[in-house]
Amino acid sequence: MESKINNEKLFSEFPPVSTEQWEEKIIEDLKGADYDKKLVWKTPEGINVKPYYRSEHISALPYLGSFPGHYPFVRGNKTIDNSWEIRQHIDVADITKANRIAVDALAKGATALSLDVSKVESADDLVVLLKNISLGSTDIHFYGSRNYPNLLNHLLEFGKKANADLTQLKGSFDFDPISYVLLHGDFYHHASIDLGQAFDLIKLGGKIAPDFRFISINGHYMHNSGGNIVQELAFAMASVSDYVAMLTGKGLTADEVIPRLNFIFSSGSNYFMEIAKFRAARMLWARIAEQYKPGDKKIMKAYVHAITSNWNKTVYDPYVNMLRTTTEAMAAAVAGVDSITVNPFDAPFKEADHFSRRIARNQQILLKEEAYLDKVIDPAAGSYYIEQLTNSLAVHAWELFVKVEQMGGMMQAVKDGFVQDEVGKNANARRQDVANRRQVLLGTNQHPNQDERMLERIQEEILDPDEEKTETKYKTLSLGRASDAFEDLRLATEIFIDSGNKQPEVFMFTIGNLTMRKARASFSSGFFGCAGYKIIDNTGFKTIEEGVEAVKKQNPEIVVICSSDEEYVDLVPEICSQLKTAGSEAILVLAGYPKDHIDSFKQAGIDEFIHIRSNVLDTLKSFHRRLGIME
Repeated sequence: MESKINNEKLFSEFPPVSTEQWEEKIIEDLKGADYDKKLVWKTPEGINVKPYYRSEHISALPYLGSFPGHYPFVRGNKTIDNSWEIRQHIDVADITKANRIAVDALAKGATALSLDVSKVESADDLVVLLKNISLGSTDIHFYGSRNYPNLLNHLLEFGKKANADLTQLKGSFDFDPISYVLLHGDFYHHASIDLGQAFDLIKLGGKIAPDFRFISINGHYMHNSGGNIVQELAFAMASVSDYVAMLTGKGLTADEVIPRLNFIFSSGSNYFMEIAKFRAARMLWARIAEQYKPGDKKIMKAYVHAITSNWNKTVYDPYVNMLRTTTEAMAAAVAGVDSITVNPFDAPFKEADHFSRRIARNQQILLKEEAYLDKVIDPAAGSYYIEQLTNSLAVHAWELFVKVEQMGGMMQAVKDGFVQDEVGKNANARRQDVANRRQVLLGTNQHPNQDERMLERIQEEILDPDEEKTETKYKTLSLGRASDAFEDLRLATEIFIDSGNKQPEVFMFTIGNLTMRKARASFSSGFFGCAGYKIIDNTGFKTIEEGVEAVKKQNPEIVVICSSDEEYVDLVPEICSQLKTAGSEAILVLAGYPKDHIDSFKQAGIDEFIHIRSNVLDTLKSFHRRLGIME
């Protein structure tokens, strides 16, 4: 009784607050500032994210009453726990070496494998590749083949040679004709042949390996080409819609086709949006699959594999990649995906080694064994924020999906170049954000490790694969990373130095106001450090003459004047004059952009202004050209 009284008193202290009251308080605290500009986040997907959400914002969502393991599967496919397969990606074509790495990975925590079969030409090769790997307890994803029906035949022969029960085989083929066109500009063979192969794989393969998935839908290629989340979702759904429509049109039933599908999505750095993406993907697919009227609703569960993003990974300061992939794997796990691949932190510049593979594997083991993310199903459920994001992504993706369908389907949209153009536009915008540092890549375009050298650590064929540039029948996606333009700059500096040239030096001419000179010197050091220049910092000069004397002694290629805008009026003309008299040929840079004095400072001798609105990439390219590092 006493507890009840205390509870009543407690809640009487906190009366309900309406949305209108919250809004009034927010507007009051903004003191006239624009509400939308200050508090509403406009995502690249065109979604306006509010500063807060309440139950009234999600009360109308139709799926809120659904349970895990039930249609529309937004809450996941699982009903007992949230476990997932730890899939180790083996990026090795040599079958003997790949087998050795795979067996070691399984012994040390991996529960599934991704194997390169580009060099597999016979059943004997599969005997080597799959030696000591239990088909009954290990999901295996085969990728890299140009002819998956042949691979299926090799598997049949392998089953006889190795006395293996293929009915126990679980995993998938990376057979995805639409994605192949997007990457290579044409089909594996021909559109009709490829679709015929898809039919044969499901018809024959379904009898041989009833739990195996023969067709993959690679949404992650959109992400790793710079696409946004809505594009990744919509184009994946358009692809699978094409496949199911064409295969059922050839005589297969929905119950034969749907269980053979394997969705592969990226998991990027936008944590809550990524959680929402995976939830939305399952819901969207269930909605599409339902139209084909399968006999069993349970088969409408989307089997989803998540791969950590390549787009945001960097060559420089590569250990930061571990932090990125941990967050990405966590988002996928919380969202309830079926399997996860964490790419090794050194994947952007070399073949993974024992250490990087172990770390990639252990990141997932930690999420299971120490963070217990495999214990609770759909922990995001009920979060007003994530539920609203899930719905918003689903709505926007559905709109784009319908647009593609109206164009004649995904295959036609790819042939017309629509998909490639849309992803390309988004990629350009994302690269521009990186160039302007609106999007930060730690260690690359912000806070670089100025002493780091990566040139000797790079495996050339991985960073710059020797691929013949031939004209293709259809437009292609441009797989890449957001950091590559900055890395090209810095690698050019390393090559310049290794060719016997002096490392460009940037001298901080710090003078005047202590706070401003330190802040601007720090900004300028990070700015030029992104290009691999040597930074000569100074605590501050008492006089212009002292600073000029130090410049003469150091003889740097670039001098950056760092002080306050007010002091620049008197300092800049005098510093420029004295440096010229002293015979300095350094490029003169001003930290800041005092707009009322730009012309006069240029006349005094300032060559460049750097500030927070600068396009860092373009500015550094111009310095590279002036210094003869690049043309």
